[in-house]
Amino acid sequence: MIETEIAPQPSSPGSPPEATTVLDDESLPPAPPERPLVDAATTLLNRVGTAALMAATIGRELRRPRAWVDAALQQAWVMGIRSLPLVVVISVLGGAVTSQQSGAQFSGGVPLWVIGSISTASILTELGPILTGMVLVGRIGAAIAAELGSMKVTEQIDALRAMGRDPYAYLVVPRVVAGFLVVPPLIILSDAASLFAAWAVALVAVPGMTSATFIYGVRFYFYPFALIFSVLKGASFGLAITFLACMIGLEGEGGAEGVGRTTTAAVVATTLALLIIDVMFAPLLRYF
Repeated sequence: MIETEIAPQPSSPGSPPEATTVLDDESLPPAPPERPLVDAATTLLNRVGTAALMAATIGRELRRPRAWVDAALQQAWVMGIRSLPLVVVISVLGGAVTSQQSGAQFSGGVPLWVIGSISTASILTELGPILTGMVLVGRIGAAIAAELGSMKVTEQIDALRAMGRDPYAYLVVPRVVAGFLVVPPLIILSDAASLFAAWAVALVAVPGMTSATFIYGVRFYFYPFALIFSVLKGASFGLAITFLACMIGLEGEGGAEGVGRTTTAAVVATTLALLIIDVMFAPLLRYF
């Protein structure tokens, strides 16, 4: 029992002294029960609702390209050209590793041209898109979340609204459009760089490998939908990275520490989203 004494107020001469009030824990209102599942479901539904409203706003603003096309071109330059060197380096390393591992696993047991086929299949359908996506999560997603989070905690978003500017049309739509347009070409360049590195390393690391043998393996596997599949993944990855980074960045709060938490949350969420999209795309290879 918790007892709290309330000091009596000074009384006027001749009046009876005021009584002391004693409060115990039974007289306090009960604490609300903990409902972790309900709270988690509520948070999830709130996030889904926020994403739906944001997607609807973006769809509405897309009908007015004059409001965002210049900013979208600027964002495309930042996302595409400045990310290209890192994408190429990572892709070359990934192609080199794929070729070496294929050569180590299959040399002596199967024809050497199979190494070219395996490298092509791995790079076009999986390695090129996912490596490029992961690079852009750290290069683009983190930058967008940190930038918008900083604007939110410093009340620049509120200032835009006060000036009559829609922050979604001014900040979100250009980034989402740029991501959708830029990531597929980056993935095509990534595929080309990875295949070139796989060919060059196979000539050096795999005994008996020739350019004609490797190219025969590439041509044996290659079919148009493999490249289309890679481009579709790229467009989906670009949308997911920019959309989630913008949504999470606009929810930033708590000063500099909050911006750090926002950036971390954006990187984790976009990485998870890319892997989920990757899993969802895999069944398409059965039908085409």
